[in-house]
Parts: sequence; structure tokens; C-alpha cells
Amino acid sequence: MTTAPATPAPTADSVLDGLDPEQRQVATTLDGPVCVLAGAGTGKTRAITHRIAYGVHSGAYVPNRVLAVTFTARAAGEMRTRLRDLGVAGVQARTFHAAALRQLQFFWPQAVGGALPPLVEHKAPLVADACNRLRLPADRARVRDLAAEVEWTKVMLVDPDDYVRAATRAGRGEPGGLDLATVARLVRTYEDVKSDRAVIDFEDVLLLTAGVLDERPEVAATVRQQYRHFVVDEYQDVSPLQQRLLDLWTGGRQDLCVVGDASQTIYSFAGATPEHLLDFPRRHPGTTLVKLVRDYRSTPEVVGLANSVLSQATGRHARARLELIAQRPSGPPPSFTAYDDDVAEASGVAHRIAAEVRAGRSAKDVAVLFRTNGQSQALEAALADVGVGYVLRGGERFFARREVRDALVLLRGAARAALPGHDLGAEVRAVLTSAGWAERPPAGGGAVRERWESLQALVVLADELAESRPGAGLADLSAELEERASAQHAPTVDGVTLASLHAAKGLEWDVVFLVGVSEGLLPISFAETADEVEEERRLLYVGVTRAREAVHLSWAGARTPGGRAGRKPSRFLDGLRPQTAGAGRRSGAGATSGTSRRGAVVSRCRGCGAVLAAGAERKTGRCSNCPPTYDEAVYERLREWRTGVARAGAVPAYTVFTDATLTAIAEAAPEDLDGLSRIAGVGPAKLERWGADLLALLHPDD
Repeated sequence: MTTAPATPAPTADSVLDGLDPEQRQVATTLDGPVCVLAGAGTGKTRAITHRIAYGVHSGAYVPNRVLAVTFTARAAGEMRTRLRDLGVAGVQARTFHAAALRQLQFFWPQAVGGALPPLVEHKAPLVADACNRLRLPADRARVRDLAAEVEWTKVMLVDPDDYVRAATRAGRGEPGGLDLATVARLVRTYEDVKSDRAVIDFEDVLLLTAGVLDERPEVAATVRQQYRHFVVDEYQDVSPLQQRLLDLWTGGRQDLCVVGDASQTIYSFAGATPEHLLDFPRRHPGTTLVKLVRDYRSTPEVVGLANSVLSQATGRHARARLELIAQRPSGPPPSFTAYDDDVAEASGVAHRIAAEVRAGRSAKDVAVLFRTNGQSQALEAALADVGVGYVLRGGERFFARREVRDALVLLRGAARAALPGHDLGAEVRAVLTSAGWAERPPAGGGAVRERWESLQALVVLADELAESRPGAGLADLSAELEERASAQHAPTVDGVTLASLHAAKGLEWDVVFLVGVSEGLLPISFAETADEVEEERRLLYVGVTRAREAVHLSWAGARTPGGRAGRKPSRFLDGLRPQTAGAGRRSGAGATSGTSRRGAVVSRCRGCGAVLAAGAERKTGRCSNCPPTYDEAVYERLREWRTGVARAGAVPAYTVFTDATLTAIAEAAPEDLDGLSRIAGVGPAKLERWGADLLALLHPDD
């Protein structure tokens, strides 16, 4: 009997096989500070794992003296698996928290004495206790938002006494619907609750580890002796607290390799900042800078669209963007589809997915991505209608959400006492008002906003039922909702992924549908500053780059069937989608209609479609041959008013309103606050602050 030849053991030379020139440079640069700017799909994990393996096999690294830091346990597990396949064992690949916790558990007895206090997995009970001590309402959504705000203060190294100033400067809004002074008291009380219970939270793990290393030189010396070489993945997402810990780990040494992409910074609301990545060469003189731009994930068509999305970006992130170069064979062009309303969009997407599945595509290779969790309801229903299974990632199914389940109980109770002949929509609105629903969405994002969106989805369902079945009452609606809940809880194995854009980070599928790419959703309505809008653009970029073979973008003109078609396609699609998109029900033309061959944006006149020259033409969106579609005197009044407001507040003019928003206001000339609120760029906070002034400028004779 013959025996199959054994697979040769990996060597220093063999681990370099198959690397492209830039990846090879990363792998062979073992000394000194190294900064790797790695675009989406460019093989960054491959590059850094082969770097570690090459260092070990060449004798430059001792495995157990290498610490590779990742941001998720999944990424750490993948790195360990790849290293094992490369013949390397013993490297510590951990998240920041896991690495810090291990050190804290070991050094706490000698540095502080006694056992490390218990670690609480969830802040919610502690935050709820703090709310109760301050006699604040503590519903589930508010507690979630306040827990996130407590976390933000810690990762940003903000002292509770300095919270109001820091939160104001960062534009934190009103977390949990509370003013900043109240939130500051809540943060202090949270720390008191934690002390009374003698427990620590996850951020304390990093804070306490940093404190021990800072105050005990002998502990710091031991850690620095243990770990000589550091690799940090997703470096654009590090917080000030994580950077502080990293600085203490390295102790000023330069044996550090960081990897990241400023264009994928989408978690700034949680404290992530790409400034550490962008400033790395300045802070570490002699840095070897390597750019990975060969995209092995996506087709040239997808890569071209991704490049075009970022080519419109502004600010410091834009200057650091990477122009990706596709390495895969050509595929289908991106499609751009306009639908009449959200229901039609969900149904259209579901039918296209069903056709893909019938043609042999595995459902698990398809994803539908959206900006807010509230958008999932229509998609869940539409996929159930066409018999395609789905898996909701990063959140609960619509009918499993606490606020939805509570609302169904209220609606069933109200149905038992309801009298016939009443307006269903009005009755549902009255019932859901007691559950926290209001006509206008709350300012800002977070759990409070997500809860409102879930309840608003129920209001929309009621309106749809009233239109399709005149005379339907609360009992009919309750029965309809119960049926939907039952149908959509069927277990699925091979299902389409439904996920928010944030939850999709780091994942990929063959086919990706991006829904709701419209003003008010992407960018989200509460993204008011230039930085916030640019982060929304990066979200779209992340969504596009999740696709390997095909990407489909769509939007809806109205929220409900028969509703006013007040929505516009996202500004991020300007110059990217074919000029005919939105004129009919759908457009399937390729992305190249709005881009050059290399994927650069071609800006076109909104009036005649002619290519715009640089400068004033691109700023106004119209060529010199097309007159403006607004009263120029009104526009100038708005500009003069904005200048005065900006000067009085000592802020840049664009932070009040951008030129595009002023143009939209002048074009629409709304007569009331409701009409003004429908204009992209006029969020709830700005509407409340300046709405009356704007209406007076638009209609001075009223």
C-alpha cells in the first residue's frame, strides 16, 4: 500500500508564495513602525498573518512574544486559524478587551490585592438603577441609549465633570431624550451604583489595566518584556482609551504594525476615530507606509461604483481614500431602481431574490442591507410572501422586538373595547401614543429612535390595511399582525441575510441589495454636520464593497402606497446613477452611465444633463445654459441669513445649512413647518431652532 506524500512544512520562503508585491512588502518588513492602509477586499488579514508567519519562520519573532489585536472575537479566531495553517502556534491573537482582561486578572492580586471584582456583562441593570436613584423614567430604549452614552464617556476618557462640555463639542445631542446636564448626573450616579455593587464593566477592564500599567512600573516592564511585537487590525476604529492602552503596552518601542482604512470608519458615534491611523506616520518617524489597493473580492463594476462613491467625499478622510483596482473578471453592472413606495421596494427586491434562488443561487449568498432596523419589517414580510427564508443579523426580527410585542398586547386589548365605524389609523395612533409613538420622530439616533421606527411601522401597516380593506377595525389589524408574526418566525437554515449597514461590516456576499438609498435614510435625517454626512457616505461605501459579484441599489418615492412621493434619491448617487433613474418605476442601466471608465464621478446638470465644469457649475448643480429653478432673490436672502447666523455662533456656514440644502429650500418654498421638515438637511433640531426664521424669509409678506 502506498502512502500519500506528506505536505511539506511551511518555511519562511513558502509563506511568501502567492502574495502580491504590496502584501509581500508588508510580510517582509519585520522591524520598525509599519502602517498598512488596506482598502476593502485587498487581503489585509492575509498580509498581516503572513507577516507574523514569516517573522516566526525566519527566526525574527518568538510566537508567544507577538500580540495581535483585533476588534472582534470572530476576527481573532480567524487569525489564529490562518496562523495555524501557516505552521505557527502560540501567537496571542485577541481583542483589546480579552488581552487586557487576561493581564488584569494576573496582575490585580499583586498590584491591588485581593480578587478582581466581578465583571458585569450588561450595563442595563446598573443604568436602570442609576435612573431610579435620579427618579428618571427607565424604559428599555432609554436605558440602552444611556448605556451607550456611559460607554462613550469611558472610551473617550471623558470625566463626568467635563461631560457637558465634551458632549456639546462632539454633538452628542440628547442621549435618551435627556439634556446633557442630566446625563452628566446619570454618568456619575452609574459609577456610584457600580461601586456600591463592587463590580466593574467592560470599559473598566481597559481603564484599570491602563491604570495598573501606568502606576506600577514593574508590571509595565513585565508586560513589555512578554510582548515584543504588536499588530493591530482595524486601526481606524481605535478609541482614545484603546490607544492609551496600546501606548502603555509598547512603552515607546517601535515594534508595531497597524492596519486600517479611514474610508471604513463608521463607528465614530461609539468613540472610534481614524485620527490615530492618519497621524501614525507623524507620531512614529521612520514609518514604512504600505498601501493595499488590489481588490480581490469584487468585480470591476462593483469596485468602480465603490471608487465613485468615495470620489465625492470631502474632509480629511477623503484625502486618505484609496483608489481600488479590481482583480476579478468582469460581472454585471450595478443596477439602480426607483420604486413608488417602501412596500413596492420590498416586494420588488424579494421577487428579484426569489428569481436568483430559482436560478440556482444559494439564499445564503445574498444580502439585503439597510440603514435602520425599522426598515426590516417590510423586507421580512415580502420575503415571507415569496417563500424565501431569511436570517436577521445584528438585531431581533421585527415581531420579536420588545416594543412590537408590547404594542400588540395594547392593540389586542383596545380591539376588545373598540366600537365599529371608527377610523383605524386614528385609533392605532391613539393606542400607540401610550407606548411612546409620536407624530414626529425623536431627534438623533439610538434605541429611542429605533423604538419609534418600529411603532411607526405598525402605524403604516394600519394605514395600508385601512386602504385595502375599508371598514377594517382594530380586531382585523390584530389578527393580521398575529398572522404575520406567526409566518415570519419559521426557522430558516439557508436564508437571505437581512442586516443594517453597521452590522454588515467585515462580511461579504455574492449579491448585495442596498435598499432605501434616499435622502432622509442615507444620509439619515439626523446627520446634520458635514462630518456626520460624510460618515453616512462611508456607510454606503461599506455596503457597496460587501458585494462580490453584483450590487443593486434602490429607493422609494413614498413611505406608504399612495402616499406623497416626497423622497429623493440619495445625494450620494448624484453623478453615479443613470440620468433616467427615477423617471420610471425602475432603471436597470449600468453604473457606467454616470461615471468615467476609471470610475471617477461625472457631475451633470440637473436641468439638461450636460457635463458640468468645475467650480461654480458643480456647486450649483446647473450649467450656465440652464436658469435656476428657484427665486434667486429668495436664495440670496437665505444665504445672507445663514452668514449672520454662522457669524453669531462663530461656526462655519455649512454647519448651519449647506448650499445644497438652501437651494432645496428655495426651490420647494414650503409654506409651513411640515413642508420644511420634508427637505433633506432640515433635521428636527434645525427645524425647531430656525424653522420660523426660514418661513419668514421665504414668505416675507405673509
